[in-house]
Amino acid sequence: MKNDITFKELKKSGYTDKTISQEIQVNLIAKIKAKEPVFEGLWGYEDSVVPQLKKAILAGHHINLLGLRGQAKTRIARSMVNLLDEYMPIVKGSEINDSPFQPISKYARDLIAELSDETPISWVHRSNRFFEKLATPDVNVSDLIGDIDPIKAATLKLPYSDERVLHYGMILRANRSIFVLNELPDLQARIQVSLFNILQEGDIQIRGFQLRMPLDIQFVFTANPEDYTNRGSIVTPLKDRIGSQIFTHYPKTIALAKQITEQEAQVSAEDKAQIQIPDLAKNLLEEVAFAARDSEYVDAKSGVSARLTISAMENLVAAAKLRLIESEAQKTTIRLLDFMSIIPSITGKIELVYEGEQEGADYVAKILIDKAVMVQFESIFPRISKLEKEGIKTPYTDLIKWFNKNQLELNYTDTDEEFYKKLNSITPLTTVVEENASELNEEDKNFCKELVLWALTISKKLDKSENSTAYTFDSADVRQLFRN
Repeated sequence: MKNDITFKELKKSGYTDKTISQEIQVNLIAKIKAKEPVFEGLWGYEDSVVPQLKKAILAGHHINLLGLRGQAKTRIARSMVNLLDEYMPIVKGSEINDSPFQPISKYARDLIAELSDETPISWVHRSNRFFEKLATPDVNVSDLIGDIDPIKAATLKLPYSDERVLHYGMILRANRSIFVLNELPDLQARIQVSLFNILQEGDIQIRGFQLRMPLDIQFVFTANPEDYTNRGSIVTPLKDRIGSQIFTHYPKTIALAKQITEQEAQVSAEDKAQIQIPDLAKNLLEEVAFAARDSEYVDAKSGVSARLTISAMENLVAAAKLRLIESEAQKTTIRLLDFMSIIPSITGKIELVYEGEQEGADYVAKILIDKAVMVQFESIFPRISKLEKEGIKTPYTDLIKWFNKNQLELNYTDTDEEFYKKLNSITPLTTVVEENASELNEEDKNFCKELVLWALTISKKLDKSENSTAYTFDSADVRQLFRN
């Protein structure tokens, strides 16, 4: 916390007054020259969004981040705070962060006229120079711009024609700061109109007052393309005043998606120490989101948020933690069986089209998990043929025959020792994994064993049934006999 000084002392210190645009540009250039990351934690945007952001900042533009939900739009906006100076001097007592060099409020102008170089100066930390507002239909002009304050008028015994009776709205209080307006299309058109002059001319109109207040604000807007048809739109003159519109996107690779989930998922150090997550399990989790984005049951215009895999990872860990509690074991490993616990994370994060609604959210979630399983399975193992010629042996023939005489029950609550003892007892299953995934570590090999069983059931070569505590795998032919 910096101590208050006088205007005279500020001048002697050599402080240079800059607009917020100049300030952000100077700090951006310094970071680029020092080879420092400008926007940390934005995985997958290094060659797409980040270069556009840098150019927009260097151009001095207001920015509109346009993208589907869960594409880090708000995170980008918040990270811009790191491009501000650590402290900024203001006229002490100013409600709108008046610069002593260019005061714009009546309060600051009068104080400097009275005290000149002895005007007290206080400092504002950059963390207090970020303002964020979610645009909702109930937001009005008074909230954003301001209104006449009758209580202030009565207390100060001033007429309503006096500028000092004004109550400044959120945007005015964000002078010399970053102001983020989330979900801009949700803002009513008449409220969007009130932003025109602020963005361009610097005029403020409050209840008949037309004030010349050249506000110095870095605006960042966010919008979802879906909103343009569902709830509203950005009026054309306002869109015209926003210098750069930058499109965001979902991670394009599993590796990038894993980095985002790892960064954002709330998993304690204690849980990480007790719960082993095979790399293949992490890949499968991301494949579920990729499958959802390509699914005919899911509304593509709505998008599938990155929060799906973040929540799903937290649910996976919670399932394993519950097993530790119930089995009184010290450690456990995430299993494919545990993926049934992520269904609530999927159903709450996807918007279904009509066909998806007809099938049901839980059913669609299971289809997405199955699709992800097949994608991962086929990246490691030979494809399972739909039709096989009589007497022709496939990589899975011995395993399928094993189930003609045997049955396997896998319980959620089994300890790792019990669980993998059952899987390792199936010799043909171990053979299939060793022949195709010998380079993987032990945890991934064990996960592969479940993967093979799951893929065979999806391909209808085996049958599986489930109850609240276990999955049972057996021969598809035997099951068919019982059904008949």
